[in-house]
Amino acid sequence: MGIFANTKVKKAAISPATLNAQPEAPKVQAAVGIGGANSVGHFYQYQEGTARNRAMSLATVSRSRDLLASVIACMPLQMYNEVFNDSTGEMEQVDIAPRSWLRQPDPTVTYNFLMAWTLDDLLFYGRAFWYISSRTTDGFPASFTRIPAGSITTPDQTDGPVFFGISKEVYFAGQQIPTEDLVQFLSPIQGIIYSSQQTIATALKVEESRYNMARTSLPSGILKQTGGEPLSATELADIGAAFNQARLTSQTAVLNEFLTYEPSNATPDKMLMIESAQYSALDLARLCGIPPYLVGVATGSYAYTSSEQSRADLYIFGVKPYAECIASTLSQNNVLPRGTFVKFNAKNYLEENYIADAMTPDDENTQEELA
Repeated sequence: MGIFANTKVKKAAISPATLNAQPEAPKVQAAVGIGGANSVGHFYQYQEGTARNRAMSLATVSRSRDLLASVIACMPLQMYNEVFNDSTGEMEQVDIAPRSWLRQPDPTVTYNFLMAWTLDDLLFYGRAFWYISSRTTDGFPASFTRIPAGSITTPDQTDGPVFFGISKEVYFAGQQIPTEDLVQFLSPIQGIIYSSQQTIATALKVEESRYNMARTSLPSGILKQTGGEPLSATELADIGAAFNQARLTSQTAVLNEFLTYEPSNATPDKMLMIESAQYSALDLARLCGIPPYLVGVATGSYAYTSSEQSRADLYIFGVKPYAECIASTLSQNNVLPRGTFVKFNAKNYLEENYIADAMTPDDENTQEELA
């Protein structure tokens, strides 16, 4: 793979000493409002959003989100410069020593937690926000903390469905946050709660119907009186109870010439709307950008997909656009000095794929050679 080839490592300056993003507040404050930057870290102000939570109640959306998050959370970031190679005529990536925040951008949580929930915001809302909680002496960020996209409002842009650039007016908990203290990630893919609200609403209705059917006990058949003197409601109930008891205890149920038994046509697949649920799952997999077979939706063309191909499909079709979004945003000049970049190292995740690609026919033993 070209992205991992021709890389060199050189020494870089260690991050300068850290400064707080804002001066330390006095121990006693008066007439200071809550909101904006003052509410960062106060989790009772955080929310993920009703639309996002409703979508996550669908098993296919939940599984798709977890698959994407599990990949990006296990790929470390690397820092590099680009140098022109005269002999090849191409730009060459030269790995450099990372800044202090690269392994743990938010010192209060783990790297995989932060990356997984950043992807969550990008997937559902199409954007994500990191607040710069401290800076180094050279003015660049030293640490970050995530603010959920569901807690953010931007008056200069309507809250979806499409964002045309970074917002210049960002409000959190009712107060404005200076945009110079924010890193705004803009996904190349529209957030799923905006892009296909009807698909999510339909899937929710299907699941609601299935739940109602699952908790409703439908009769396996009907006892019908065809003649004779009309029976009272009590008499009909007694006959039905006796017939049902005989059926449950494997005894012989007896009917006279005035009663007939008609079996019900309600089968489990119809009661639980299996076909409708399968179609909704397929539609939601398309919405999330996940190959359907990875979320358990039967598709004939992927019946014999290998584990290596499955990992590659998940990375290429699902994770890569979000990974590029995060890496390119963190490579901007408001985060790193000009000419310094970061990238995700997918090599560990795709390690078996590289091994398979590196194998030559001579490395593969035949059944006869192994015998």
